[in-house]
Amino acid sequence: MANYPSIDSELLRTFVAIADYGGFTRAAEVVNRTQSAVSMQMKRLEDDVMQRPLFQRDGRQLSLTAEGHVLLGYARRILKLHGEVMTTLREPHMVGSVRIGTPDDYVMRFMPGILSRFAQAYPLIQVELHCEPSFQLLQRQDLDLTIVTREPGTEIGQLLRQERIVWAEAEGFNPHEQTPLPLAMFNSECFCRSWACNALDSIEREYRIAYTSPSLSAIMAVVSAGLAITAQLQSLITPNMRILGEHEGLPAMPMASIVLLRNNSHHSPVTETLAEHIIEGFKL
Repeated sequence: MANYPSIDSELLRTFVAIADYGGFTRAAEVVNRTQSAVSMQMKRLEDDVMQRPLFQRDGRQLSLTAEGHVLLGYARRILKLHGEVMTTLREPHMVGSVRIGTPDDYVMRFMPGILSRFAQAYPLIQVELHCEPSFQLLQRQDLDLTIVTREPGTEIGQLLRQERIVWAEAEGFNPHEQTPLPLAMFNSECFCRSWACNALDSIEREYRIAYTSPSLSAIMAVVSAGLAITAQLQSLITPNMRILGEHEGLPAMPMASIVLLRNNSHHSPVTETLAEHIIEGFKL
């Protein structure tokens, strides 16, 4: 058998982070190392282990070489197996499944990072993600953990964060100047839609619900096309949009509370561990 050098899993973890985040700077933050330490790790991986370059630069752009792409596939598989082994041996009770309910709003903004970190730490746990409006989630009894939006003063469960609702439209478009004002909002049961309509009624601003959808991505697509404005949590506003306010003749909107509910009848180490990941993820 050939005597090949072993590969430190930390080198592979850093390598995958660079590939995923497109550079050494962001990867250094993810793996909690300095940029110089990350550079030294990759030099070691290239020189001592692979004996060939894994990255190539085109100006300021960093990309993988052909060998880098091959290693990336193996690195992901090795790290996944490594995580499964450590979980099985160190925490044999951390297996099973967990059911989460969350509005569509938070899936795009918060859940990718939360679920990615959770999967890396506990790869044997199956996660079921159910996306429904808050009012529907509050009626369900089969979920282990539920994330919902509440009005301030009506919070239940554990408060994750509070944010202001803001008006927004696409850069380069001015649908806020139209009369009646075109709105793109969630369906009628959404509290955010009620708040928006009540706020406009209070200043006697004429409006129409031009587009409705239960999907945040659909609403944002309409707004990005310049067809309407929307009212959403400030953290959900994308870089291609601008926030509107009193200068554009729009009323101030209230704060919203995002809370986490635990189903006490389904309590387990698995659900509590995921709850801790959710709490930390909503702080970012």
